Amino acid sequence: MSKRTFADAAPGDTLPGITFGPISRQMLALYAGASGDHNPVHIDLDFARGAGLDDVFVHGMLSMGVLARVVTDWAGIGRLVSLSNRFMAITPVGAQLTCSGTISERFEVDGVAHLRVALSAEITAPDGRTARSLVGEAVIRAD
Repeated sequence: MSKRTFADAAPGDTLPGITFGPISRQMLALYAGASGDHNPVHIDLDFARGAGLDDVFVHGMLSMGVLARVVTDWAGIGRLVSLSNRFMAITPVGAQLTCSGTISERFEVDGVAHLRVALSAEITAPDGRTARSLVGEAVIRAD
C-alpha cells in the first residue's frame, strides 16, 4: 500500500516502511538538546561505562518517534487517535532502524471508520546482529 486509500484499507495491508540511521553520536547529542533528555547514559561514554554498559545507547523516544512516522507519513498527524509502544531491546549507537506497520483491524467508533495498525521496529547493530527493538500499535481515523 503506497498511497492513502483509507476507504479500501483492510487488515493485512502494509504501510510504507521507514529505514533510519545509522544513528550517530551526533544525532544523540542533537536529540538530547531538542528533547531536553540529557540523561548521561545516552550521551556520556564514561557514565555509561561506569553503569556497566559498553557504550551509550539511543534514547527510546527517538526510536519511538521514528516508528510513529510509519503511521503519520501515511495517514497524517491529524488522523492519529492513539499511539503506544513497548521497548524490547536497547538500540546501540551505529544501529539502523527498520520500521514497519500492518493494518490489523478495521472498526467503527460512533459510526466513524478507524484502522488499528500493528507497528514494529527492527535494529541492525553495527556488528550485523538484528533484534526487534520496539513493538506498538496506532489507531487512526479512516473517514
